[in-house]
Amino acid sequence: MQGIESIDIFATKGVEYLIVIGYLLVLVGFWRLLGSPARHEVEAGAAARPARKPALWFETPEGVYFHQGHTWATPEDGDLVKVGMDDFARRLLGTPGGLGLPTVGARLSQGERGWAVDVEAESIPMLSPVTGEVVAVNDAVLGSPQLAADPYGEGWFLKVRVPNRGAVLKNLLSGRLARAWMADTVEKLRAMPAGELGTVLPDGGVPVDGFARVLAPEQWAEVAREFLLSE
Repeated sequence: MQGIESIDIFATKGVEYLIVIGYLLVLVGFWRLLGSPARHEVEAGAAARPARKPALWFETPEGVYFHQGHTWATPEDGDLVKVGMDDFARRLLGTPGGLGLPTVGARLSQGERGWAVDVEAESIPMLSPVTGEVVAVNDAVLGSPQLAADPYGEGWFLKVRVPNRGAVLKNLLSGRLARAWMADTVEKLRAMPAGELGTVLPDGGVPVDGFARVLAPEQWAEVAREFLLSE
């Protein structure tokens, strides 16, 4: 009888072990099943969200150095630097009616007033990205201000002799830093009331030219000066 009882006890324990193991397997499967929808939902949500490329709204070419007042500089031969307003500024202001550029021989100081852009009845000052002496003025853009629509090409403004060019350019933004700064500028636009931003981005793409006047029809010049750091 004792032998039979031992066998019965062993059999009973074996069944219990199998039940416990089976329960654990079911529990693991249940938790995996419970977690799968959430994971798939997160993955699906991430896939559904369009990739944001705010810097693509405004061009920031390689080899161009940007001042935070939305002007730019590119080094040329010797100590010469070509300067102008950037793509953000030209879209902000729209096509100029005229340009108030300094004459050859004028002195510019980095971060101080360099020239003015005339839009409608307003003259909007812009800051010089460099310190130096003006040695050339783009007569083509003076005669045809619409060339400013090509800000890094035919729409350049001045050539400046900058004796300490390396140190001056170090104070500007280029490459990855310039793109990050421009992306931050776009985020400031995104933070504006949805209705206002919608009028600036009617098709969901890049802002319309002259969007300062769309954002604030009555105070657009003040808005422009704020973005261009010249208020």
